[in-house]
Amino acid sequence: MSRQLCGGTSSEKTVTPEVQQIAYSMKSEIEKKANRTYDVFVVKSYKTQIVAGINYFMKIHVGDDDYIHVKIYEDLPCRNSKKEVSDIKTNKLHTDDLVYF
Repeated sequence: MSRQLCGGTSSEKTVTPEVQQIAYSMKSEIEKKANRTYDVFVVKSYKTQIVAGINYFMKIHVGDDDYIHVKIYEDLPCRNSKKEVSDIKTNKLHTDDLVYF
């Protein structure tokens, strides 16, 4: 198992129910930023980055051969773990690497 460097992103991880729930809880904000709705919305993999909170980089299947990459920031627990969608990349494929953005 590789160690995550402070400030660096982790290796790509298998999705947990908690990560899928984080994505689903932000779905309406993601759809608003993408200017479309998604009937299919399944996280396929993710990475994390420890900052003054956690950045989640997620590869999300949104139907057919379409994927999006989403960055969600989760604040520290002492700040109520507030979440926000920091960025989104549309028109991605399953084969596209999940990289920092």
